[in-house]
Amino acid sequence: MLRLENVHKTFDPGTINEKHALTGIDLSLSEGDFVTVIGGNGAGKSTLLNAVAGLWPIDCGRIIIDGQDVTGLPDFKRAAFIGRVFQDPMTGTAASMQIEENLALAARRGKRRTLKWRITAKERKSFREKLKLLELGLEDRMSAKTGLLSGGQRQALTLLMATLIKPKLLLLDEHTAALDPKTAQKVLAATERIISEDGLTALMVTHNMRDAILHGNRLIMMNEGNIILDIRGEQKRGLTVEDLLHKFEEISGEQFASDKAILG
Repeated sequence: MLRLENVHKTFDPGTINEKHALTGIDLSLSEGDFVTVIGGNGAGKSTLLNAVAGLWPIDCGRIIIDGQDVTGLPDFKRAAFIGRVFQDPMTGTAASMQIEENLALAARRGKRRTLKWRITAKERKSFREKLKLLELGLEDRMSAKTGLLSGGQRQALTLLMATLIKPKLLLLDEHTAALDPKTAQKVLAATERIISEDGLTALMVTHNMRDAILHGNRLIMMNEGNIILDIRGEQKRGLTVEDLLHKFEEISGEQFASDKAILG
């Protein structure tokens, strides 16, 4: 479903601030893979997601989604088959619009737009059923302005919008980092359930090593723009945070250091 071939990305080339963010990334995700991505500051995690999303053009290499070479496509042309949830809960929704209006926009993603703007009774019923699964009471507030919701509620709504029309690929960029621990766990539980029930292919960047181990069927660790560890299946399920730290030190020859990482 996703293939990256020798992907490079350098910021500020030829200047004193030159930074090699991605250095020859090769990565393949099969349909239904849920991959978590962990790494220290500046490891290249968010750059990887932004490259896949088309937010930043890459220097060289290829990005292929479901057999289609999207390397030269800008982000708005990839949006038809990529769902994305950002770190900032305020980014993924329109604050001045109602909950049901936000969902209606998501339901029309990739479809031909007309001057007619009406939410049908069938759509409203479907939205209510999907909101109820979030267990946040939003199904009883569908006419409320999204800007009145808490950060956790908006992030859960963004997750629902990103997956309302099944995307080829779901990108989650530290989507629970700005939430309190209790709300973060609720959003993660909803994430796991939606990905599992809809059979989605997902790539989730997280700063929480425990979450990276607990969620998904595969874990990759990045360091200095490279993938240094790729663990899946039974090997992943048996991992501990201590195992991850040891593997990082063994492969990279240095201690894991990140002021954002939550180790346990």
